[in-house]
Amino acid sequence: MNPKVDDRVPVLIVGGSLVGLSAALFLGRLGVRHLLVEKHADTSHHPRGRGNNVRTMELYRVAGIEAAIREAASVLAPNHGILQAPSLTGEEQEWLFREIDPGGRLARFSPSSWCLCSQNDLEPVLRRAARELGADIRFGTELLSFEQDPEGVTALLRSRETGEERVVRAQYLIAADGPRSPARTELGIGQTGKGELFHNVSITFRAKRLAEVVGDRHFIACYLTNPQADGALLPVDNREEWVFHAPWHPEHGEPLEAFSDERCARHIRAAVGMPELDVEVTGKAPWHAAERVAERYSGGRVFLAGDSAHEMSPTGAFGSNTGIQDAHNLAWKLAAVLCGWGGPGLLATYEQERRPVAQVTGERASARSAEHSHPGYAVVPGVGRQAGVLAVALGYRYPRGAVAGADPAGPVVPEAFESAGEPGSRAPHQWLLRAGVRLSTLDLYEQTMVLLTGSEGAAWQEGARRAADRLAVPLDAYRIGDGAEDDLAPEPGADFAAVHGIQPGGALLVRPDGFVAWRSEGPVEDPAETVGRALREVLSL
Repeated sequence: MNPKVDDRVPVLIVGGSLVGLSAALFLGRLGVRHLLVEKHADTSHHPRGRGNNVRTMELYRVAGIEAAIREAASVLAPNHGILQAPSLTGEEQEWLFREIDPGGRLARFSPSSWCLCSQNDLEPVLRRAARELGADIRFGTELLSFEQDPEGVTALLRSRETGEERVVRAQYLIAADGPRSPARTELGIGQTGKGELFHNVSITFRAKRLAEVVGDRHFIACYLTNPQADGALLPVDNREEWVFHAPWHPEHGEPLEAFSDERCARHIRAAVGMPELDVEVTGKAPWHAAERVAERYSGGRVFLAGDSAHEMSPTGAFGSNTGIQDAHNLAWKLAAVLCGWGGPGLLATYEQERRPVAQVTGERASARSAEHSHPGYAVVPGVGRQAGVLAVALGYRYPRGAVAGADPAGPVVPEAFESAGEPGSRAPHQWLLRAGVRLSTLDLYEQTMVLLTGSEGAAWQEGARRAADRLAVPLDAYRIGDGAEDDLAPEPGADFAAVHGIQPGGALLVRPDGFVAWRSEGPVEDPAETVGRALREVLSL
């Protein structure tokens, strides 16, 4: 490799899709300089990966781009539910679920909500926001090779337009380079899991009359079950632009070239039940559903994120959301280590925390595809309805990792969603008032460690600040109550201590990613020593 170094950055991100761009956004918010390279010339043009769950939207809320995403997604705002039917023109139809959040109960637990925003609409929002924060993002640039040593990673990059090669020196590399990850292959990291599940060809097309037949059935997707022409229909603009996922069987020797425009149009007409439908095919892209998890999430100073670390069945959009949340988990840990307030062992907790989440979530995603009889997925009959989708999206937890006091034998995903402030779980949402301005507790978590306590917690607040100063850890400490000395006030009728699972004299420590790092249910004799001990354990100091 050319020894001359052209660029030096703390973090190099390889891959400019949803996960890589999210990593750039989160690192930028934390003030970490980085370079992102993506081999393709631009962001995705194909509408896919559209479901952004409530946890992902919470992260984008804190990062300041939730409103921009919802604006980009406004055309699909009326769409809810998954419909299953032999055709769109027959009377037989069944809603597998009608509403994403029936009854609006989610508002009790989160300041955000699910958002249907296709990848081709979301990626430009992420790229723009990351660049506004100073990110160096280079599309049309590929990683040719990399080498590691104890101090960093040396990578050779090439512009696909000019052929120019440059050498970049980084302290760490994030490989968000997709399911066939060259970085994972170079590291010699294997995969576990069921492997390939099924294959589809995603067909984009225009059909002006299709909206008349769909009518007011504004679905997220419709699974069409005609045995001669099954597939999944997804709206792009609810008017003329649509996507159809047609089953593809390369395992039976079926070539991709068999999906001619004529065959695709004929298949779509038969599936929707409109023999005379005007179908103009505008694009085709194969995709492969699989259940795999990398055996390791890192090799030296290189970390896997997103599809390079795990592949999941598409039902429920668990794969993209898990990948975005990988990036968020890794970003604050890299920032802590690079800034000197996290010990080297903190980075090892990335795999400890995120790999079990991917394993369980991948299993749930496959079960969800079986339950919904996803077109192309031939499974053994008898898979029942899957409960606890909210538990997967919002209630996953870290029994082991950068936490103190979590139950190491506890489930990664509980059977039902709970939000009680337990160590290793996402910190509860509660509306607060600060100088008359309404904010969520979740809005407090991004840049620093945060200690929360009630009106009785003056000793906690002072002790936490002393401990953080002694360890050179950035920490904000808030007292929540109705007193004149309190920093934040709960909304009338709300009980801060009860929501967070503590007594009035207790406290909890929350990480920058919004997960509870440690909790004391009541007062202690020496708050400074207690908080200091928790910080050292959580941050590997």
